[in-house]
Amino acid sequence: MNNELKGSDLTRVMLARGKKKIWCAVCDESDEQAMMDHYGNDFTAYIMSFQNGYFYCSAGMPWSFAVPIQISAVTEHEMENSITRAF
Repeated sequence: MNNELKGSDLTRVMLARGKKKIWCAVCDESDEQAMMDHYGNDFTAYIMSFQNGYFYCSAGMPWSFAVPIQISAVTEHEMENSITRAF
């Protein structure tokens, strides 16, 4: 059994430990839905707090689910591999 924190649970713990501005994929349905179909999806936000059962982003919007994400640059080789796998 894997007890590693992930998803909205991880975001709540990070906030409780004092972390601010956590870049997250956000959604009101589920962690899984937050991570799906990011093509043209701008549902990412900096999460600032968790209050009354909601995550609040830097724009003040409440979200039910907030999954920490990491955005990093990719190489040409990585892009070619992802394009090849898609087709």
